[in-house]
Amino acid sequence: MAEHQLSLLPFYAGWGSYQQRLVAAIAPLTGEQLALRTTPQHWSIGMYVTHIVANRAWWFHARMGEGSDDLTSLELWALGVCEGNVDPCHPAAELVAGLEKTWQLIQHTLARLTPADLEQVVPPLDDAERARHAKLVEPALQPYAQMWVEAARQAKVVRPAVSLQSIIWGVLEHDIHHGSEISTTLGVHGLPVVELD
Repeated sequence: MAEHQLSLLPFYAGWGSYQQRLVAAIAPLTGEQLALRTTPQHWSIGMYVTHIVANRAWWFHARMGEGSDDLTSLELWALGVCEGNVDPCHPAAELVAGLEKTWQLIQHTLARLTPADLEQVVPPLDDAERARHAKLVEPALQPYAQMWVEAARQAKVVRPAVSLQSIIWGVLEHDIHHGSEISTTLGVHGLPVVELD
């Protein structure tokens, strides 16, 4: 008898619920509302969402190799947000599409992986691979892509290889962390927050 391979998806069911609530909070927002910040030093709601989308695509697509090439444009979508504190001003529909596309990527990956897969290791990103990714970035983001490459080169920090378990946990933790900042910003401005049970 063949051994049943248990998918990881049931263990992350709450993440799917969180995704739905995040999308519900972002979808109705206007451009003016997406530009809201808690203070001038904090990112806007739109910047946080852009960062969440890019982080998901980066780790699951660029680093784990999951999904199709149409995710490449999202891998470094947040360049400029982190490097230059620039708000790319994506409209709500575009942000929601990014959240949904990256959630489908995560969901399909979790459905395919088993607990035994969590021990697999993704090697560190080298300078050549970082430069290759930077060249894929749209022309408007090229200055930030070069800042990203140069900062990594100057830092001379070689990050260790990471397990799939670490990547999945890191992306989930990142979603929750920045989702709470989005929710706080919404609440401070009297808008509906990301609802949790």
